[in-house]
Amino acid sequence: MVATKYISRPIPTISLASFPTRLPEITAQLTAAAEHEGFFSIIDHGIPTTQIEAMFAASAAFFALPDAIKATVPFSPAHNAGWEQNAQVRASTGQPDCKESYQMQFGANMAGRWLPDDQLPGFRDTSIAFMHAVQRVSEQLMVCLARGLGFADDFFVRAHDVTQSDSQSVARLLHYFEMPAATDGKEYHRAGAHTDWGFLTLLFQRAGQNGLEICPGRDASTAHGHGDVWTKVEPDPKSNTIICNIGDLLMSWSDDRFKSTFHRVKTPSEDGDCFGERYSIAYFNQPCKSVNIQGPGKKYPELTGEQFTKNAMEKNYRALLAARQERETA
Repeated sequence: MVATKYISRPIPTISLASFPTRLPEITAQLTAAAEHEGFFSIIDHGIPTTQIEAMFAASAAFFALPDAIKATVPFSPAHNAGWEQNAQVRASTGQPDCKESYQMQFGANMAGRWLPDDQLPGFRDTSIAFMHAVQRVSEQLMVCLARGLGFADDFFVRAHDVTQSDSQSVARLLHYFEMPAATDGKEYHRAGAHTDWGFLTLLFQRAGQNGLEICPGRDASTAHGHGDVWTKVEPDPKSNTIICNIGDLLMSWSDDRFKSTFHRVKTPSEDGDCFGERYSIAYFNQPCKSVNIQGPGKKYPELTGEQFTKNAMEKNYRALLAARQERETA
């Protein structure tokens, strides 16, 4: 087994305090981070720590339910919402991630995919309130990103309007299963190396539950990350820092000026790694289906939000098949 190589990389920290009066300063910081690292952390975002903790508590309550109950709100690829377990297979590993997740959207895509309140009291209201709070932070970042690319301030905000019926933005609750502390001969993956294919991801981590790692500058995903040089992104002890990363969509929408960065959740293997359960919450900003997507320099053909999502999923499926074939012939 090839040992993982690590280096320390700076991850910019950007404060959103006094946002209206500091807009030019924040725009400059955010644009630079998007151009170089593709990853950055956000502080002073206005979401109370108590609300974040309440959402984590609601997430733990959901995942503690029997699988038979969670299975009544199954994941629907057509709606990109619902619960799934040991189902996501990364092209970089060809194996399922050892986790379960529950994806939530705004509006009609969640029809039939919320549990009744008597099974999980308050969960829906807590989740929707949290999603709106994160969306408000996202919209501040979108103003800066639009300015950085020379678009109107509300350009990306309008493109990601969650009040529209064709909204695609997703909040994903994640529960990674406990891993064996001693080798048992089996192969495990928490989340293989990948880029996010959406616009922008906002990630909440729990203190003491490490594993997130980034690898900027890679052109392709390798089977196990061999030869790559990684940087650990430790959770904030106060759980109120948001880790953000550029997705493939924003990279193409910026004519490749902004960078979509490879990242993974490491499978624990050494002292200091989190072998126990791991919880995180990811909010994926994805444009409305009807939105037209093209960068300021028109480097790529114009697509709608619906077309980009379809193409991204097909590309991921092709990469997954290729990875499986490579593993089978190795």
